[in-house]
Amino acid sequence: MNEPDVPVAVFAAAVEPRAKASSYPQPFAARMAGREKRALGDWFGLTNFGVNLTTLQPGAFSALRHAHSQQDEFIYVLQGHPTLVTDAGETPLAPGMCAGFKAGSGDAHHLLNRTEQPVQYLEIGDRSPADSAQYPDDDLQAAWIEGRWYFTHKDGTPY
Repeated sequence: MNEPDVPVAVFAAAVEPRAKASSYPQPFAARMAGREKRALGDWFGLTNFGVNLTTLQPGAFSALRHAHSQQDEFIYVLQGHPTLVTDAGETPLAPGMCAGFKAGSGDAHHLLNRTEQPVQYLEIGDRSPADSAQYPDDDLQAAWIEGRWYFTHKDGTPY
């Protein structure tokens, strides 16, 4: 049941963007410039999975290229033409296309906006406890502990 002051339905664009652009430590957080997330799942108090309406401005990307150990992820493109980058290479996407990333596959992925127009998509992921993420292109790894990401270098030293 929704909280009394939370409407049953809203226009997704009316949900305020996250105040903090990224939970990555520096210098990685600065690389998320041009990305805006509206936490739709949080708006409704969802706890089993998250839903974000994400906008990438020209030149922006969705995240550092990563793979989750426990979390399944799914994206659905609403607007624009992002490029999906996975271990297999690059795949151009268009509105109406979707992609899924199975937990534990090790296939690192992210989206890039190489166009002159904004890209908008829905991203959905579960909130699996004990999740971790590997970043093959960066000296970074992450662990999901008690509802937040903890980041370390690949050798385990904290940021």
